[in-house]
Amino acid sequence: MTTQHAVPSALVQQEASALAVSLAPVYQDLHANPELAFAEHRTAGIVAERIVALGYTVTTGIGRTGVVGVLENGDGPTVLLRADMDGLPVLEETGLDYASTARGIGPDGDVPVMHACGHDVHVTCLLGAAELLVGRRDTWAGTLVVLFQPAEEAGGGAQAMVDDDLYGRIPKPDIVLGQHVGPLPAGVVGTHAGPAFAGADAFDVTFHGRGGHGSRPQSTIDPIVMASAAVLRLQTIVSREVAGTETAVLTVGTMHAGTKNNIIPDTARLGVNIRSYEPHVRDRVLDSMARIVRAEAAASGAEREPDIAHTESFPVLVNDPDATNALTATFAEAFGAQRVLDPGLVTGSEDVGMLATAADAPIVYWILGGADPQAFAAAFASGRMEQDLPGNHSSKFAPLIHPTLDTGIAALSIAALSRLGSGASA
Repeated sequence: MTTQHAVPSALVQQEASALAVSLAPVYQDLHANPELAFAEHRTAGIVAERIVALGYTVTTGIGRTGVVGVLENGDGPTVLLRADMDGLPVLEETGLDYASTARGIGPDGDVPVMHACGHDVHVTCLLGAAELLVGRRDTWAGTLVVLFQPAEEAGGGAQAMVDDDLYGRIPKPDIVLGQHVGPLPAGVVGTHAGPAFAGADAFDVTFHGRGGHGSRPQSTIDPIVMASAAVLRLQTIVSREVAGTETAVLTVGTMHAGTKNNIIPDTARLGVNIRSYEPHVRDRVLDSMARIVRAEAAASGAEREPDIAHTESFPVLVNDPDATNALTATFAEAFGAQRVLDPGLVTGSEDVGMLATAADAPIVYWILGGADPQAFAAAFASGRMEQDLPGNHSSKFAPLIHPTLDTGIAALSIAALSRLGSGASA
């Protein structure tokens, strides 16, 4: 059974809005100074300094760069609020006066870095909720855990924290709560019970040919042609091997080959990303991907089978139905039913569920709207949502500061208060 109690939501939202104003410069600073996965040293330092000052017991360096604050406040449940910290190798094109010009060292060398997925929003909102909940200690009882996770984009951050004895170093939570900003209208929250975010698998595929001079292709086995044929054929998996009532996404996100236009190289590499919700669909798509890759190599006369390396794996994020339905009702009461919606299945992936699984605890993870409501309405009315509304991982992704931060701080705070025990003046 889940526990839930009334929250003074109007007062919480007023406090959240005041904190959103004071934290806006922090958000802009984080946005202008993003860091890649497992390199979030500056961000982790800012987070640790702020929550130490609030009175949390703070542990740093969990899973390399993770930061966790613990606030014990009497007997009651343990609630964990989570935010991720890392940016992406994207060149920012938002035109904001606080746009990132940062660079970092990724697997492919020196790259531009941008908070193109909104993790700067997540960090700022959790800092706000951490402060708001400290100020309301007389209204709740239990233990509050605020967790700032590294490397969500790399797929290994949550597991790295778990493997670094996370729950031997901090209290094990009774529930995990969190949010992800996305291109819904700012001020809106989206909850979905059951499977909510897709599982993801990533692969590096290397085709082996035989290089040579571009003027004598007959003496070579061209891996670029091989890889190009595979890219096109891979698109048939979803359209021809997955039922219309099932869901899968296959994307070839990278293709690397060659050094000069008159040299046929020895190898070509593809980066393949697959999303799914059901185990049988996942198995079918993964098997088909491997079959097609090997078949295209054989059809090109390759003398060696391609290498297929499984580089990332996210499980499906499954929101606990009872806890999600209860929190949805709480959000509707707090924000008004018109600001709470069901976004349906999200084909993006998230590793936050690993934190809940490792604790054997339920999770509720929701979408936080960050888009300009007028731009959203115009794109929706024109039927051009995908074309006109920059989404996560876009170089133009730019959440509104207000009311995104206001709502995000309030949502985390209201969710935590609804699960923590009643305090002396609750």
